[in-house]
Amino acid sequence: MDTWILLRGLAREAAHWGCFVGDFQNAWPQARVVALDLPGNGQFHMRPSPSTVQGMVAACRAELARQGVHPPFRLFAMSLGAMVATEWARTASAEISGCVLVNTSFRPFSPFFHRLRPRNYAALLGLALRRRSGEAIERTVWRLTSNAPVPCNAIIAEWVAARARRPVSAVNAVRQLVAAARYQAPTAAPSPPILLLASQNDHLVDSRCSQAIARNWHCALALHPHAGHDLPLDAPLWVLEQVQQWLVQAQASNIRSEQTEVRVD
Repeated sequence: MDTWILLRGLAREAAHWGCFVGDFQNAWPQARVVALDLPGNGQFHMRPSPSTVQGMVAACRAELARQGVHPPFRLFAMSLGAMVATEWARTASAEISGCVLVNTSFRPFSPFFHRLRPRNYAALLGLALRRRSGEAIERTVWRLTSNAPVPCNAIIAEWVAARARRPVSAVNAVRQLVAAARYQAPTAAPSPPILLLASQNDHLVDSRCSQAIARNWHCALALHPHAGHDLPLDAPLWVLEQVQQWLVQAQASNIRSEQTEVRVD
């Protein structure tokens, strides 16, 4: 049975996947799907966030072991979660059978103004420095991460409720930001197969970041023409279709490799 681990980004939690976790499970009903919170977020919001991506990897591995969820894993990860997935695949490749990385960016492949578009600096500073209601904050997050023409009030209400139940402390948010800023990805791709998904119209992170990673790592890349940064929110069916096609191609490639090995023997 395949086990998929879903990882969100900076100061976000499993609740922010919304219906996507259920859609993912329906797409692969025989798989085990675990939406895992990073330390300092979600059900672990009272724990201190590690200030390094490596510390987050260690925490994720320990938590899954505590839950009795054992490798190998496939990782589906966004933003900071994609950094965690990358480091996990680099340092414990035997545990990882594949990674899907969504709208991410890494040093050393892209400049900072591609990794976080300058047009968002003022809005992000406002989130950090101004005292605002939970609804005002989540509506700003929606504006930054979704390209839907009209905000979905029901989803925003769910985000506000999650923020009230499991608030991320300012200290943990800063520690996560520091971890993301300090992280430098390997120049060579980790050994597990990798699929990059990116939005060409992402207003938060330039899609050229994913394109640069794909060029340097020689891995698969699919671009959505108009979705926002939160691809699973804006285009869930497209995301699932891309993952399915990638899995089919990877299986076909493995079969060809096995046949080649047999002929050589």
